[in-house]
Amino acid sequence: MNGTSASPQRLNAAQRSAHIREVVLARGVGLREQYPILKHQDAIGASILAFALVGMIGSAALYITGHMAWWACLLLNGFFASLTHELEHDLIHSMYFRKQKVPHNLMMGLVWLARPSTINPWIRRHLHLNHHKVSGSETDMEERAITNGEPWGFARLLMIGDNIMSSVIRMLRAKTWAMKLNILKRTLKVYAPLALMHWGAWYVFLGFHAANGIAHLIGTPIEWSATTLSVMQVIDIAAVVIIGPNVLRTFCLHFISSNMHYYGDIEPGNVMQQCQVLNAPWLWPLQAFCFNFGSSHGIHHFVVKEPFYIRQLTVPVGHKVMREMGVRFNDFGTFARANRFVRKDEVVAEKVGAARA
Repeated sequence: MNGTSASPQRLNAAQRSAHIREVVLARGVGLREQYPILKHQDAIGASILAFALVGMIGSAALYITGHMAWWACLLLNGFFASLTHELEHDLIHSMYFRKQKVPHNLMMGLVWLARPSTINPWIRRHLHLNHHKVSGSETDMEERAITNGEPWGFARLLMIGDNIMSSVIRMLRAKTWAMKLNILKRTLKVYAPLALMHWGAWYVFLGFHAANGIAHLIGTPIEWSATTLSVMQVIDIAAVVIIGPNVLRTFCLHFISSNMHYYGDIEPGNVMQQCQVLNAPWLWPLQAFCFNFGSSHGIHHFVVKEPFYIRQLTVPVGHKVMREMGVRFNDFGTFARANRFVRKDEVVAEKVGAARA
């Protein structure tokens, strides 16, 4: 099965997955031979991290000193933070400094600091590796936590952009107090300490400005204490340089990821059914803050051990062979199906037809 030519009609799902993997891996090898610098994986990963951190700190400094508009800083830092998410994902798969614990863990810590809205990356490693084993099932806690499989509505919209709100809603839905307590304990464990501070500051920011807005509308301004105003000055700056960018990045990433993964009715271990490719032009404003995740992440399910920058370079070849083998592209019906691979009524009709036959 050389090149991208193979007849999917004569191949089962496992063979089609293997063919996609073979073609994409070959493209990665070819790129490294064509551009030898790509063989220096550790150095590239560290350099991208340095670039992202310098970018975030630099834009923050420009904003604080009055040389950059707040919205420009927020958007830039949202983009830079998306790079650190990709690096964390690669680190979870041990792609940088695999045999050197100090630089590896240093990178893990730094990407966490750049994205304080997220769970502890050392804990996420276990969740993510489990995601690859049980993708699309009830036990895929990583994707379930970001609303994969949830019916679309106001609750899902809230949960997509706010990690803590997602946990709160799940806790409220839990049927027993034991289940509620378990969700609370797990939330505190995985989000401590950075995410608890991040989302706590975000709620304070929203509450303070909402209160001021309401007070202004009814004509009774609130007389805040000097201490409160001093604290809010710090939180306002943080909202622009680190909190807001990560709220934006979180929403974009979770919207794309939770809708490109299928849930509930896929065959266990069938990679062909785990993901679709989301690369429609109207998604680009979202893709910009999750580093083209919808277009490239499906490739990762077939070829796990390629770093994100190689994956981006293999997109043209990867998409071609994936489309040939039957991977879905831009299946927006998933929004109405709560991310099921097939509509429930179609499944029922198929079973009825089989029974009649």
